[in-house]
Amino acid sequence: MKVTRSEIPGVVVVEPKVFGDERGYFVETYAAERYKEAGVPLDFVQDNLSKSRRGVLRGLQLQNPHGQGKLVSVVVGAVWDVAVDVRVGSPTFGRWCAEELSEANHRQMYVPPGCAHGFLVLSDEAIFSYKCTDRYHPEAEVGVVYNDPALGITWPGADFTLSAKDLQLPLLSAIDVSKLPKYEP
Repeated sequence: MKVTRSEIPGVVVVEPKVFGDERGYFVETYAAERYKEAGVPLDFVQDNLSKSRRGVLRGLQLQNPHGQGKLVSVVVGAVWDVAVDVRVGSPTFGRWCAEELSEANHRQMYVPPGCAHGFLVLSDEAIFSYKCTDRYHPEAEVGVVYNDPALGITWPGADFTLSAKDLQLPLLSAIDVSKLPKYEP
């Protein structure tokens, strides 16, 4: 497997080996020891799937406390996946990285606790998979609006569909720093 580390501490892109022939393909999507060596933790406690149509933008969301690390991938379709470092004291606070994840390229991205996460569906539909290091805690939800000008995220296209909740998320600068996670190197 190929591992690429982002400039954001803890964000890792994994490209598993794909074994294919005329019948189709086989991909090992998680093996604890190999992923641990790549910097992806072993303590996943919850798996989630979402299905969305083209133009759906979900996020930017995280939990604090009860931060969730997420190993994300696409089962069907393609998405533009984004991680934003919102950990107070981080050398990359307010910076983002993105990766196209798709059924075709089999890439995965690990988004560590303390980073906001979101994605935009690029294909007609997408089934998106999350392996999470903590369970969902609705009382701990924090989010940043997707089009915060201070972040300057480059989202492909222009016609997005967001939930009412995601459209009402604040700018990063409007969030009380006590509600944001702290950076722990």
